[in-house]
Amino acid sequence: MGEQTQVKFPQEVIDEYAALGVDLPALFSAGHLGERMGVRIVEASAERVVGTMPVEGNTQPYGLLHGGASAVLAETLGSIGSMLHGGASKIAVGVDLNCTHHRGARSGMVTGVATPVHRGRSTATYEIVITDEQDKRVCTARLTCLLRDLAPKDAEYVPGAPAPGATG
Repeated sequence: MGEQTQVKFPQEVIDEYAALGVDLPALFSAGHLGERMGVRIVEASAERVVGTMPVEGNTQPYGLLHGGASAVLAETLGSIGSMLHGGASKIAVGVDLNCTHHRGARSGMVTGVATPVHRGRSTATYEIVITDEQDKRVCTARLTCLLRDLAPKDAEYVPGAPAPGATG
């Protein structure tokens, strides 16, 4: 699960972060939890984020995709969209997540697609639709993120960002 695929970011987004000294492709991943669960980001922009996750290794005792695993995929994708909407000067922090589980999945990969419902100055809400390999809906989720200003204390969590007090 350690292999990362290259995320497709719009060039203007890469340039925005690069102007602040942040290497966006290096910064970006599904996070430690997402990596352990095999989440792979296929496409990323503020308008649409697509990711996949294997069912195997993410099941509950009945052998079905765990609802919490679907929630991890949904929050990962919605958070990425919110982060890209907020831009390099904001941090996206999830404040509300709800998931409706429609059907089980026992094998293969699931794919999540996050699209914006609302993109404001202080919050962003994304709908995330998770489907199985037969394109049947497994889960529908909605995530709302608070968009807060990037603070100097956040620098240690944003790889490539200038250290507090550093000049660029």
